[in-house]
Amino acid sequence: MLDATTTFFENLDRRGYEPLLTKVSGTLRFDLHEGPQTRHWLLVIDRGRLRVSQEDREADTVIGTSPALFEDLAAGREHGLAALLRGDMTVTGDARLVVQVERIFPGPSDSRGPRRLFHQEVR
Repeated sequence: MLDATTTFFENLDRRGYEPLLTKVSGTLRFDLHEGPQTRHWLLVIDRGRLRVSQEDREADTVIGTSPALFEDLAAGREHGLAALLRGDMTVTGDARLVVQVERIFPGPSDSRGPRRLFHQEVR
């Protein structure tokens, strides 16, 4: 059974296109730090077209957090901007990409709208 993080990124890659990001282009690297180890996920967005890999390369925006927190983000149990404001995540580079990409994360299970629909696909 895959964790919510892997499922989230594999679903993005499989979809290949996200209408909510039609006006967005850039690269985001998610660095999931656990002790001395860091797991990397790279999201490349080109006007809504998505490509995901586990590369550790330069990106327009780098988001750092713990694997446990990202698991909660990917499962819709946590809100990314709230975690950022609490200091549980770090962002370097173009912070505007964080705000734009935050829309594709699932929301709480009792929410409505696009986030709720995506959340149902992830399960």
